[in-house]
Amino acid sequence: MELLKIDCLGKPLRLEGSMAGWQQLFWGDTLVSVIQASAENEGLKSHTFELSTAVPTATTADTIEAPQQSALQITLETDLTWQPFVIDYRLLHNGQPISSGQRNSKDIEQQVPTVAVAEKKQFSMVGLASLGFKLLKSAKVIKVVLAGASVAAYSWLFSFQFALALIACLVFHEYGHIRAMKYFGMKTKGIYLIPFMGGLALSDEKINTRWQDVVISIMGPTFGLLMSIAALIAYWVTGNIFFAGLAAFNALLNLFNLLPILPLDGGHILKSISFSMNSVMGLVACIAGAAIGVYISYTLGLALLGFLLLIGSAEIVFEWKTRHQSHLLPLDRYGQIFSTLWYLATVGAFIGIIWYFAGSGDDMLALPLEILKS
Repeated sequence: MELLKIDCLGKPLRLEGSMAGWQQLFWGDTLVSVIQASAENEGLKSHTFELSTAVPTATTADTIEAPQQSALQITLETDLTWQPFVIDYRLLHNGQPISSGQRNSKDIEQQVPTVAVAEKKQFSMVGLASLGFKLLKSAKVIKVVLAGASVAAYSWLFSFQFALALIACLVFHEYGHIRAMKYFGMKTKGIYLIPFMGGLALSDEKINTRWQDVVISIMGPTFGLLMSIAALIAYWVTGNIFFAGLAAFNALLNLFNLLPILPLDGGHILKSISFSMNSVMGLVACIAGAAIGVYISYTLGLALLGFLLLIGSAEIVFEWKTRHQSHLLPLDRYGQIFSTLWYLATVGAFIGIIWYFAGSGDDMLALPLEILKS
């Protein structure tokens, strides 16, 4: 990830690094210093390199002398802490300080990383299909077409009125993602509804931190929870079974979205939490948490939920060793705990809503719980 980017003699001086301990320093597009990966991925580091500059010399009418080369020694000293992320830096020119400062996680969230120039690719059907899909997504009419197809699909399963209400729930869920993206200053491309699969909120910009990944991912289900609670209150006030069905099925859709399986929201959340744990104890905690979740699921008779939780957790555990290679800034300890509690509270609330309506005696309202038990 890009740890630092400052001006140095008219060109950007960019420091890239990861939790694996390696660092690379670029002056412009030129690699000038490298520190190899090691167990000591924090603390004081120093990069030193030389720049050659031409110094003009005096000339006469009879003599022309070539410019002399002068070496400039540049040193970048850094003091890095990963969790919470803070990097103090000092830039020296021939041993004399010329600039200094500090960056933290807020700076990383707002930065626009330098993107390498993409190589020109040869023509291929896959590339053509990818280009066609991008053009398709950019067309506003596609949103209308997909929304109409979604209404038709859900109307076939339920009633037209319930299909419209379900579409509203999906849009509200995706709007939660959109609000989180805008909170981090990201440009959004809107919401796309996909029949039988839900919705998709798109952005042209990439995230820089695990905290952004967690917040953007969990805000969709959080908005979905608010929708289910609103429908639950409407059911208590009016006694209309329509609102009860809306609350229960919306809870089911959002609960599945929170399963720890990529590319679902839950997969992004749990991956960001577990990949931010920088010790073997973190991996042990991840495995223990998954085992407890699977045990509780099977104890409550939620066989499908327990099975998918097991599969998703195993995937995250297997990929845990690669966490240091990510460009995303990890969560600090507070962020890990807060994200875990937020995730568990949201999952528990959805299960509670589903369980509440399953005990109403209505077969349709009991369907979400039966699906979880299947």
